[in-house]
Amino acid sequence: MNSVFISFSRRCALCMSVALLACACSVLPAVGTDYQAPELRLPAQWSSAAAAPAVPLSTQPLADWWRQLGDSALDELIEQALAGNLDLKLAQARLRQARAARTQAASAYFPSLSASAGASRSKASRAVSALPQRTLYDSGFDASWEIDLFGGTRRAVEAADADLAASAADADNTRVSLLAELVQNYIDLRSYQQRLAIARDNLASQSETLQITSWREQAGLANGSDVEQARTSREQTRASIPDLEVALAAAENRLAVLLGRSPGALHAQLATVRPLPDVAAGVAAGIPADVLRQRPDLIAAERSLAAETARVGQKLAQRFPSLSLAGSFGWQAYSSAALGGSDTLLRSLSGTLAATLFDGGRLRSAVEIQSAVQEQALITYENSVLGALEEVENALVAHAQARERIAARRAAAQSARNAAELSRRMYEAGLADFQKVLETGRTRLSAEDGLAQAEATQLASLIKLYKALGGGWQSPAVRAAVTEEPA
Repeated sequence: MNSVFISFSRRCALCMSVALLACACSVLPAVGTDYQAPELRLPAQWSSAAAAPAVPLSTQPLADWWRQLGDSALDELIEQALAGNLDLKLAQARLRQARAARTQAASAYFPSLSASAGASRSKASRAVSALPQRTLYDSGFDASWEIDLFGGTRRAVEAADADLAASAADADNTRVSLLAELVQNYIDLRSYQQRLAIARDNLASQSETLQITSWREQAGLANGSDVEQARTSREQTRASIPDLEVALAAAENRLAVLLGRSPGALHAQLATVRPLPDVAAGVAAGIPADVLRQRPDLIAAERSLAAETARVGQKLAQRFPSLSLAGSFGWQAYSSAALGGSDTLLRSLSGTLAATLFDGGRLRSAVEIQSAVQEQALITYENSVLGALEEVENALVAHAQARERIAARRAAAQSARNAAELSRRMYEAGLADFQKVLETGRTRLSAEDGLAQAEATQLASLIKLYKALGGGWQSPAVRAAVTEEPA
């Protein structure tokens, strides 16, 4: 009885020693460099004079920036796109993959335990054994555990955490790009509808002018040249309509695909012509430092840098000794009924400390390779930041110029309409020649079409500015969905 107690006590003491060893190893410093975000020198404010006051931005207005356009049809399309877009679903699937990879990396913290049961039958020579045929039964448990002495597992988990955050940021960036592209195509569609309406209105006016000119020719008040010139002007306008219809159909089909639907599926939904949304008077651009926390592509690049930094430590840990523990516990007998008895018990416990003495520089080269990968990630991040600042600066200038251009275009279009109407009345009264009517008509068509394009360009510059600032992903519900940490 005492011997059993002593044996049990020894096993408990051994298990406690192993547990204490594992805990001690877990608090040892991990090899490699602890990651610190790089310090970047950013300007205090935007260089463009068109920028808003240099104050930090609230992320909430950027989250739903398209709602400032006040277009309910656009809001409905965006809701459908967020539910059905295939690129967004692909990004979310990659995010789930990153979560699973993080769980897989963290599993190395724990021992692996397996169970087995089996039977084997053997036949020996009668000259060797009185029982030539035997069946051996066995069952038991096997466990193995590699202790994280130098932090290789900790660095792997650190890298997996960073990869998970980068994948979440990539999903956010996919959403930002999706919203910008969808709004841009919606603006294109409404612009083409508006330009088609302008062309058809001018076509109707030119057809009426052709009819009047034909009557005047019959009355001897105009010549055949005037009639042919009127017909030429009308047909030139008619020839511009098919190109606009093709562009309109392309924008409509692209919107359908962005929603995850077949081309043509939105024809009935978008058939009603609506004006272009209004543009807000100004946009708060914040300060350059805002882009580091607002743009998901920069967040993804920074997290990728963190992951590659952790992997340097992971590769470095492979150059140090490793400690592995293994144990087994089970039963073995020539009868299945005898399994479980004290005399059939088997147990073993072993530990192995292993180190690579010579590998021709393979492990050292692996560390050097990963260090180069880390340096590339740093350069990529710094380059991405510069590119983001450039995009914002360009977008600020473009939006400011678009606002100035639109006022001139509106004044020109109104003057062209007045001139066309006046010259037509003068022609009907015999106070002006027909050439004046043609010139003012062409000017009117060009001015109205230019105004429609300028309005679309102004909206496009606003879309590019919001995308450059990183708007479209800070919604709390979406953020919670894409950054949910595994249990």
